[in-house]
Amino acid sequence: MAKKRIAVTGGGVSGLTSIKCCLEEGLEPVCFERTGDIGGLWRFQENPEEGRASIYKSVIINTSKEMMCFSDYPIPDHYPNFMHNSQVLEYFRLYAKEFDLLKYIQFKTTVCSVRKRPDFSTSGQWDVVTECEGKKEMNIFDGIMVCTGHHTNAYLPLESFPGIEKFKGQYFHSRDSPEAFAGKRVIIIGIGNSGGDLAVEISHTAKQDFLSTRRGAWILNRVGDRGYPVDLILFSRFSYYIKNLLGQSLTNTFLERKLNQRFDHEMFGLKPKHR
Repeated sequence: MAKKRIAVTGGGVSGLTSIKCCLEEGLEPVCFERTGDIGGLWRFQENPEEGRASIYKSVIINTSKEMMCFSDYPIPDHYPNFMHNSQVLEYFRLYAKEFDLLKYIQFKTTVCSVRKRPDFSTSGQWDVVTECEGKKEMNIFDGIMVCTGHHTNAYLPLESFPGIEKFKGQYFHSRDSPEAFAGKRVIIIGIGNSGGDLAVEISHTAKQDFLSTRRGAWILNRVGDRGYPVDLILFSRFSYYIKNLLGQSLTNTFLERKLNQRFDHEMFGLKPKHR
């Protein structure tokens, strides 16, 4: 019996793992990657390509290597607990090489359309049209795995800022270079991971920077007690057992007191309004 052919769209981390899973299940994967390299979001470029997810130059992952690594391919021992984005990409390259995944990827090939075949109700097959170097091609596949990610397009909700059209300064999305803010007064809107990272980085060159938050947040260090990665401490079987034993409210109270030992969130105007 012929192997079922599976189209995988995107050669980022999800695409690579999808190729490997297909091979383990006896399927025939064909991965289409619109650029000339793997990595997706984690392949930083000074000038981000239109239509491809990107990160800023200084990104360091906020998940420790022990928690984020593939179970069948640990991250090398000499890598730091929290890796720079270039090391995350290198790890994915090592993973692809270890399991010989690159030969299943068609680079510089864009997926133009994916449609059910006329006999889909009985065959379950799809028509996939791709384009490479100006030439379009149609192939039939038994399944589709969409691995394009959800950080592709920068989101700037300008409608939420009345009067923005009169603002005489510049505004950027976090994917753009913070070097443009040297010597300027800057406000970073949003206190998520990107906002916190950029507030620190921009402070080295900006005249002054501010971090804006609507509802506050609990600030966690990457490194926890005794130097262990904080996710290794919080997300263990023991921690899960204690959380279920104590209940959510008591667990939250304990964690909040722990976080306030480092600095008083209420004093700095950061205590979330829902607690």
